Amino acid sequence: MSYESKPWLKLYPSVIPAEISTSTYVRLVDMFEETFKKYKTQDAFYCMGKNLTFEELDRKSHDFAAYLHHIGMKPGDRIALMMPNLLQYPIALMGALRAGMIVVNTNPLYTPREMKHQFNDSGATALVICENFAANFQQIAAETNIKHIITASIGEMQSIPKRWIVNFVVRNVKKMVPSYDLPNAITFSAALAAGKAKSITPWTGAHDDTILLQYTGGTTGVSKGAELTNRNLIANMFQIRAVMLPYLDMTKPVVALSPLPLYHIFAFSVNCLAFMGVGVKNVLVTNPRDLPSVIAEFKAHKINVMTGINTLFNALLNHKDFEKQDFSGLKITSGGGMAVQSAVAEKWKATTGCYLAEGYGMTESSPVITTNFIDGSGRIGTIGFPVPSTEVCIADDNGQLMPVGEVGEILARGPQIMKGYYNRPEATAEMVKDGWLCTGDMGFMSEDGYFKIVDRKKDMILVSGFNVYPNEIEDVIAMHPKVLEVAAVGVKDDKAGEVPKVFIVVKDDSLTKEEIIAFCRENLTGYKIPKYVEFRTELPKTNVGKILRRELRDK
Repeated sequence: MSYESKPWLKLYPSVIPAEISTSTYVRLVDMFEETFKKYKTQDAFYCMGKNLTFEELDRKSHDFAAYLHHIGMKPGDRIALMMPNLLQYPIALMGALRAGMIVVNTNPLYTPREMKHQFNDSGATALVICENFAANFQQIAAETNIKHIITASIGEMQSIPKRWIVNFVVRNVKKMVPSYDLPNAITFSAALAAGKAKSITPWTGAHDDTILLQYTGGTTGVSKGAELTNRNLIANMFQIRAVMLPYLDMTKPVVALSPLPLYHIFAFSVNCLAFMGVGVKNVLVTNPRDLPSVIAEFKAHKINVMTGINTLFNALLNHKDFEKQDFSGLKITSGGGMAVQSAVAEKWKATTGCYLAEGYGMTESSPVITTNFIDGSGRIGTIGFPVPSTEVCIADDNGQLMPVGEVGEILARGPQIMKGYYNRPEATAEMVKDGWLCTGDMGFMSEDGYFKIVDRKKDMILVSGFNVYPNEIEDVIAMHPKVLEVAAVGVKDDKAGEVPKVFIVVKDDSLTKEEIIAFCRENLTGYKIPKYVEFRTELPKTNVGKILRRELRDK
């Protein structure tokens, strides 16, 4: 079941290959080793004024790997990484993988209940946790199998005396580190020191070994761990490079801004793997909700690449200081994680001069499945075309191929598709059928091969038998000059079954419900017009800024 002609291949410019090879490296750590040598003296990561060179990353990740072996951890053991964007993250990640561990990326803002589920479900026996969140872990520590605890502090990787100053302010002035008592814990610095004089026990790994348990957001039920293998991550790394690198001058130093946390699969694969592996310097933002700190990195660096999500781009565009920055070096802006609204994409181009290319993917696909052309020759409002070595099709509820132009579920197949959900064969069988990933997203393919996502299957609103997609309503309302943010959901209705309701954060307090309804009447057919309008001071979001429709709908 597929579109035999693969019409999207006709869209590919000559610089983008139709296929990529996954055999360049057997293990992801082989790429690390090569990169450390090739870019030895260059900066790999930057955070809060401190640079980490590839040589330092090599040495420190080696020390961390040696420490893990020293305390008795073996290849295949699980280690959870739970911290925001700090220099400790890439060191711990690459050290754990060099030691043969399976990494469990964990959101540091998880509640104790969510932590307990993920640690127990994954079988993690070691944890690297930012000390700011250690008090939460303490509440459930005894109910997990975590034996080894390594704490990381915000200022730990900074030079003296900045290290002392930052940690003093964070702990004693801002009171950001609640008191905790984990008697068996060791600091990250102490772990590196303990592994410094030791060697890594040799081990072998296979192409299809699971090396990452990346948990789904948990917004649609029990959070599940997607098993991502060497092959999956290597494949997506090369797919990302294939569509992005032709538009960068790699003969000169390239700087990428990473405001999204590296524990999130989008930044993990794009920034931490694809870009880092070709010598790009990643500028890490520890708290992307602090917009001045994001803008400050544009002042401090000539940013060439930026990844983000719609809500972040929108927030920056509405900040008074953003448009004053120098965007002359910005060549690539890539949006993922949620739909990029047309109004935001157009304003981004007008403000920065750089096209905002929307991509599409899932945790279960490592994550990238499709993307628009980076150079702006794509089609705003679509998710673009399948990346190399990837097939996408549209199917009905019976799994039958839908004709071009008709809406159905988006299915994807390629080397980046997960092995399955950890210890959940039934959920895996539901999600992956005959090699096709059933995304749960509704969309269609145009005749020339562009794909457009209309909405999540579960978010679709059924109004008197008509399908209404929240994204369409949100796209329209986002164009209103007095609207800052908007979310649309379906609510029960005695006559129509369901009707649309919108939640709006305003830019201008003079905005009225009547204005919104009138604006929608001009741009939407009758049954798509919201019946209810509610103004909010803010909308509920995930840690990476994705609006939680389900929370709005449930309330």
